[in-house]
Amino acid sequence: MEQPPSGKPLLIYDGDCHFCMHWIRRWQKATGANVDYNSFQEAGARFPEIPRAAYESAVQWIEPDGLHLSGADAVFRLLDFTSAPHPLLQRLRCVPGFMPLARIGYRIVAGHRTFFSLLTRLFTRA
Repeated sequence: MEQPPSGKPLLIYDGDCHFCMHWIRRWQKATGANVDYNSFQEAGARFPEIPRAAYESAVQWIEPDGLHLSGADAVFRLLDFTSAPHPLLQRLRCVPGFMPLARIGYRIVAGHRTFFSLLTRLFTRA
């Protein structure tokens, strides 16, 4: 797998998804210069081993050493790069059964982005 060009982790997202773009802006604020972000429409061709369907269904995380994570796993790894990682979230990943539930939750949200986009706009600020 090609390495991110900057030597920082790269989060690849669907640039055509308004829900995704909302969360990308929030995560960019939280991670600052620690993480690079790019849409799959721009960066996807650099990683041909990741199928288009994977990009369309979940965010993709690529670390400089080639580690590749997707969906909920990618989001939780991203949270390690925020300016103030939340200790509770770090501990939750170690709770048996938590990550499988987080993956199911991610797939539900990803499959109903329009609905969750509405909820996000109602209950959060950009």
